[in-house]
Amino acid sequence: MIKKAFRMKVFPDQHAEYEKRHKELWPEMRQMLKEHGVISYSIFLDKETSFLFAYAEIENEELWKQITKTEINQRWWEFMEPIMETNPDKSPVSHELPQVFEL
Repeated sequence: MIKKAFRMKVFPDQHAEYEKRHKELWPEMRQMLKEHGVISYSIFLDKETSFLFAYAEIENEELWKQITKTEINQRWWEFMEPIMETNPDKSPVSHELPQVFEL
């Protein structure tokens, strides 16, 4: 199992919408993540800063990288673009976080 952590940012006035969209995650998106070796995926929101902390446990780094190229993921990025910081390709601005401790 490989552990991934990264930080993103939602717009301050979009916290509720961000949470709503994830509570209603498209079934085909959920299925695609599982098919690409995602074992566990959690996102946490710091409401004071609007930063999102994401943590995923994956089976395979190459499968994880392929997620970005799927049609369903491209649609998800487009759907999420109005409510969070994104890059020109509509992907979320994301900063990978190195693991520094584990108990």
